[in-house]
Amino acid sequence: MPETRTIAVPEGLSGERLDVVLSRVFGFSRAFAQTVIEQGGAVVDGKPGAKSDRATPGAVLHVTFEPKRAPTIEPIVVDSMAILYDDDDVVIVDKPPGLAAHPAPSWDGPSVLGALAGAGYRISTSGPPERQGIVHRLDVGTSGVMAVAKSEIAYSKLKRAFKAREVHKTYLALVQGHPDPSVGTIDAPIGRHPSSSWRFAVVAGGRDSITHYETLEAFSAASLLKVTLETGRTHQIRVHMSAQKHPIVGDTVYGADPTIAERLGASRQWLHASELEFTHPVSGELVQVSCPIPEDLQVGLERLRSA
Repeated sequence: MPETRTIAVPEGLSGERLDVVLSRVFGFSRAFAQTVIEQGGAVVDGKPGAKSDRATPGAVLHVTFEPKRAPTIEPIVVDSMAILYDDDDVVIVDKPPGLAAHPAPSWDGPSVLGALAGAGYRISTSGPPERQGIVHRLDVGTSGVMAVAKSEIAYSKLKRAFKAREVHKTYLALVQGHPDPSVGTIDAPIGRHPSSSWRFAVVAGGRDSITHYETLEAFSAASLLKVTLETGRTHQIRVHMSAQKHPIVGDTVYGADPTIAERLGASRQWLHASELEFTHPVSGELVQVSCPIPEDLQVGLERLRSA
């Protein structure tokens, strides 16, 4: 049975290709977005769209598509995904951008679980088959440290640890402008956006959400922040920084200026999970893992530093 969705094109996606708009708005892979468009499933202001059409803010986008079959893990070799830590119970990876944490109905692209399967890893835990071992997630466009449980005991204990806020997560984020104060805490509830089912926002009655930040470097038009989370809501850093009028560079879904991203060579949101720290679910030892800023984000930093 076909599904239909209708939205007004967000201001932040002005000038983007139609397939990019579908990908960012609905979470489709680029390949699936292009298939929907080629099948006539994307209608813009009453006219069938082409994948190379450029988006106009406020244009009414009506999308019709066939829901995909139940997701399954497809083994795939991803050379760019490094293994940072590995034992009998836990594997920690440096997730590159472009990988989802796990397969989903709206995502037919590569995933961390698919890459682990392709590398010969066996994940054996409870939970839905396509999400076995997943104890936390990173957005497709976010890079960095991500842990996956390999055993049932690790899966159960790590899920409880994340829920109890006993896992310490640190991110690096390049945001527009200069947060004031330069060091602070954002304590604001997050829930579904009142006019968009695919975005989130700071809303009354939303889920408790707490983000701490510290400015590491300030540039003319942007600031590099160290961000730590007490909670782990979907899109939490992106939503909180946007609500402070300092959206993450490249994050046009949450209001970033696309010209800044273009100037810095950023093709995704400038957000990197740099550190993860937790008590090992079996040995009880402290596990601390970090990974450096990837090259695609480092380019923008160097341009800012040399300006």
